[in-house]
Amino acid sequence: MSTESPRVAITGAAGYIGSRVVSKLQEEHPDWDIVALDNFYLGQVREVGDVRVSHLDIRHRDRLEEKLEGADVVIHLAAVSGVKDCDQNSDLAFEVNVHGTNNVAWFCKKTGAALVFPFSMAVLGDPQAFPITVDQPRAPLNWYGRTKLLGERAIETLAEGAFPAHLFMISNVYGEHDIAGTTISKNTVINFFVNRALAGEDLTVYKPGTQARNYVHVKDVANAYLRSAERLVELRERGETGTEKFEIASDEDPSVLDVAELVQAEAAELLGTDLDIKLLDNPRSETLVESFTVDTTQAHDVLGWEVQHSTEESVRDLLSEAAH
Repeated sequence: MSTESPRVAITGAAGYIGSRVVSKLQEEHPDWDIVALDNFYLGQVREVGDVRVSHLDIRHRDRLEEKLEGADVVIHLAAVSGVKDCDQNSDLAFEVNVHGTNNVAWFCKKTGAALVFPFSMAVLGDPQAFPITVDQPRAPLNWYGRTKLLGERAIETLAEGAFPAHLFMISNVYGEHDIAGTTISKNTVINFFVNRALAGEDLTVYKPGTQARNYVHVKDVANAYLRSAERLVELRERGETGTEKFEIASDEDPSVLDVAELVQAEAAELLGTDLDIKLLDNPRSETLVESFTVDTTQAHDVLGWEVQHSTEESVRDLLSEAAH
């Protein structure tokens, strides 16, 4: 590495994952120059440590390029995320996830800045084989997946011969973290069950309940982006370009019913509550497989990334904090 400290910019820095990434970068590389950007569509924080989050809408390319000026690495996490939000705000999702991502990638093409981008398992649609890998065919079933696929393809096209990029396929993120005394969370499946348990409410599971998913903790995802930024600084200094793709997931793929039963058992032990699990008719079409494995070999071998958090440990921690 050169003696000059890298400048790393994070879009979506006020959000669930982005704020954790900013915190982790500060912790591991206090000498790095960190630029935090967000339009506060959903972002919960305004500063992380001594880094203030600046207001920026990635749809506005001129202002975006001003804010990104001098960046060696851009960790592009700003997005309209989730199936429901993208369906209800389809124009906004297209403008942010497609135009906005193209704006970021175009900046990288012009300047040679490295790029980190998550494109979500939604690009696969209904997976045809397990374990899941980034090389599987793309067949998104919803607008969120389609916008992410367009972002993935744009970055692949623009990166070749111009800048190094890491593209991440992320499984279902869960858990929470703390920024300056504020708990940052998101209503994911595991968090949903824990919150219902804390409220003393029944745990509701869509039938058949045996549908499996892979879950990865938000802190583990942030660690992956940290390792990615470190590698991209080196790749950029060597003049390497093009994309590397990684799967970020855990080795846990419990069914929804398994997760509910875990929360039920831990709540009984830690809170003394007796919760019922209720199966409800499923209002949505979804992948109904009983095993949802993901091959994370590439992330382990190339980035040195390892999963550090389990669902059982995380559920117990969340409920223990409430119990005290």
